[in-house]
Amino acid sequence: MEKFTKLTAVAAPMPIINIDTDMIIPKDYLKTIKRTGLGEGLFAEMRYHEDGSDNADFVLNKPAYEKAQILVAGDNFGCGSSREHAPWALLDFGIRCVISTSFADIFYNNCFKNGILPVVVSQDELDKLMDDAERGANSTVTVDLETQTISGPDGGTIKFDIDPARKERLLEGIDDIGETLGKADDITAFESKNAESRPWA
Repeated sequence: MEKFTKLTAVAAPMPIINIDTDMIIPKDYLKTIKRTGLGEGLFAEMRYHEDGSDNADFVLNKPAYEKAQILVAGDNFGCGSSREHAPWALLDFGIRCVISTSFADIFYNNCFKNGILPVVVSQDELDKLMDDAERGANSTVTVDLETQTISGPDGGTIKFDIDPARKERLLEGIDDIGETLGKADDITAFESKNAESRPWA
């Protein structure tokens, strides 16, 4: 998993509440278990017209936001079904950080497992960041995980909270499997001791 330390990137505004996982990645794209290629389906129902052409009015289709890596979104982001394809699609598109006032629990947990930083801020702070994001290509925002701060284009800074264990895993780029492998010596020692004490098992 790619480490997340400090990200300076364009932030795209999506002032919509209750963006669910079906909006993030529609069910038509769930036929694969590969984590790559799903960026094409990210927000497909809003991003494309019925004939498959780009919807020029959708934020991520606008030239200023085509390479956005930060998403500033409305309350309750990632609600709905538990599909892990949602963070996969965000990551494959290039989104490394989502900022909102709240997230659905399963989506929030899945973000950490895939190298995406979900940041919870107050409504007043979100309003400020949304205003910053609406500046287009001038909406460069810096998210520093080490200091747990978000810095806007005007130099203002917002502090955010994060679970220390999750923070450390993102900084180190360690997912669930990586964390288990990091304890390989302890696991081997336990198995060896267990085999000696319980040879019949």
